[in-house]
Amino acid sequence: MALVEKDIEYEGIKVHAWEGGHGDPLLIMHGSGAGASIIGNFSRVIEPLAARYRVLAADLIGFGLSGRKPAEPYFDIEMWIGQADFLAKRLAPGPINFIGHSLSGAIGMKLAARTPRIARMVMTGTMGSQFAASQPSRGWTWPEDRAALVRNMEGGVYDKKTLKPEDIAYRQKLLAQSGYRDYFKKMFIWPRQHYIDQSALTERELHHIKAPITFVHGLNDIGFPPDESCWKLAAALPQADVVVFSRCAHSVAHEYPEKFVTVCTTAFG
Repeated sequence: MALVEKDIEYEGIKVHAWEGGHGDPLLIMHGSGAGASIIGNFSRVIEPLAARYRVLAADLIGFGLSGRKPAEPYFDIEMWIGQADFLAKRLAPGPINFIGHSLSGAIGMKLAARTPRIARMVMTGTMGSQFAASQPSRGWTWPEDRAALVRNMEGGVYDKKTLKPEDIAYRQKLLAQSGYRDYFKKMFIWPRQHYIDQSALTERELHHIKAPITFVHGLNDIGFPPDESCWKLAAALPQADVVVFSRCAHSVAHEYPEKFVTVCTTAFG
């Protein structure tokens, strides 16, 4: 079954999604940043995953081709958890598997702390740990021109050659949407530490997560170093495994799609 691109409505807001495939249900959600989207994070792995699983991959509200929240705050963890829960229920009435990148790693874990319906999880470059930010975030800064956008995107990869002209063009298209510059700037108005704090899981949430988790992280992830993110989270989650890719930065599924799909098929069966 081919993936079908569609719009789904959640609480009156358009959610742009891709759906298709056969097998165990798998929800995929992306990270944050200027021009972030499902296509930006997972374009190289969605079809191989849909060959094995029934996939629903969606843009977060306020990102990609999804609609926008009508009122501030635009950075709204509870809204995104609600979106994830809605999509999970749409995907299947019972247990589902979950892939989350960066911000959506935290969203998926917070949802898993609330419901046993999240069966197994794979998180890439995940947020969700509490640490003191030492690096400014290019990804949460609006790029005023193409050169700035390219610099932002290069910060997420170890090998700059993995960024193709079509990757950059797609982000430019998303950023060019009417009114999006002002919306994004209001979403990321605070210092980087605010968003790390907002996304961090509490001890209670970590205690309530029972689903097996595989953290996949780039050894060279500067924005969210493994020792400040996946290793901290795994130390609090006895059912968690950690896979670290060398010569890899934040965009794990983009830089190493084949290895990433192998990790997923091992984790999900």
